[in-house]
Amino acid sequence: MAQDIRDLFDNDEEAEVTMPMHHEKRFLEKLDKAMPKKKASNFGWLKIAASIVLLLGISFGVYKNYKSPKEIPNEIVITNPIEKKSLGDVSPALKKVEDYYLASIHLELSKIEYTPETKELFDGYLEQLSELNKEYERLSLELTASGPSELMVNALIDNLKFRLKLLYRLKDQLKKLDASGIDLETST
Repeated sequence: MAQDIRDLFDNDEEAEVTMPMHHEKRFLEKLDKAMPKKKASNFGWLKIAASIVLLLGISFGVYKNYKSPKEIPNEIVITNPIEKKSLGDVSPALKKVEDYYLASIHLELSKIEYTPETKELFDGYLEQLSELNKEYERLSLELTASGPSELMVNALIDNLKFRLKLLYRLKDQLKKLDASGIDLETST
């Protein structure tokens, strides 16, 4: 009784089924009754107008943002700014050291009282601080270029120490001047 299904289909020539006449036409009519066609929308022109306005807006934005360098003669365009590394980029422990010294330097600067009598002394120390700050910037650029080394890290920390010591020395000299009661304007 068990037969191969392939043999059954090969032998059965009567299995060919034909569709009744006009079957497709009747099917399409029933489909139209069940799902009528939508009328064309009156807002088609509005969609086209919105698309044109959008394209004009994008074109104007691109034109304004991507001018050629010939149209902007006085602007300097920086293409690749150099990012400086600091001690914090080397390790978290060095970041704490750097933050400690920088916070101490700013604190000491804020504590110093500036008076017209101490202007010359104060300006001299600020000039030295400025030089140390420039040196720190140069060392930071070198750290970025050559990578971290023990010598470079020590140089950066020493620079911070020198700046803090310089501020302590300025503070001490200002205290001595206050304590001695010497009026710098009358003594000259």
